[in-house]
Amino acid sequence: MNITVYLGANKGNNPRLQSAVQELGQWIGTSGNALVYGGSKSGLMGAIADSVLNAGGEVTGVEPQFFIDSEIQHDGLTKLIVTKDMTERKTKMIQLGDAFIAFPGGTGTLEEISEVMSKVSLKHLNAPCILYNLDGYYNGLKMLLDHMIENGLSSRERQEGIYFAESLEDIKRILESDREKENTKTIYQS
Repeated sequence: MNITVYLGANKGNNPRLQSAVQELGQWIGTSGNALVYGGSKSGLMGAIADSVLNAGGEVTGVEPQFFIDSEIQHDGLTKLIVTKDMTERKTKMIQLGDAFIAFPGGTGTLEEISEVMSKVSLKHLNAPCILYNLDGYYNGLKMLLDHMIENGLSSRERQEGIYFAESLEDIKRILESDREKENTKTIYQS
């Protein structure tokens, strides 16, 4: 499975971010899954790529040309895809992904996962969309989604497929549960 992870090119100031992103990367690398991410060598982005690679996994980076021009791409990736701009990058990362995780990040991370959330809620994308709510990082977003439902602007059904995970163990459970649902659908459709 290709797991697309959105996360920051900064390290942040919470020391748990570094250890949690390395744990996630190591699991991706040793579990037979592959990482798709933004292609940078810096911050949390570089840390997850290094963790997956060090664990023997494959990493595909998707980097717009202007970042290549600034030489911030990770040069040790399994594959680097260069796009003309951020819009093309987002589209490519969604095309490549089988599951999507937003690790704590900045406005770019929020923009990218918002597009995935929208596609999942419209049923244009049948893949789990997981917000890694490490130390409550996405509590505000969770409250906003609930607020949308309370105000009749969304529904539980529309938000089906959008998950909040507090730990790597939660992420594993969500992905396994989603895989079982897909296998059940396939059996009944055969």
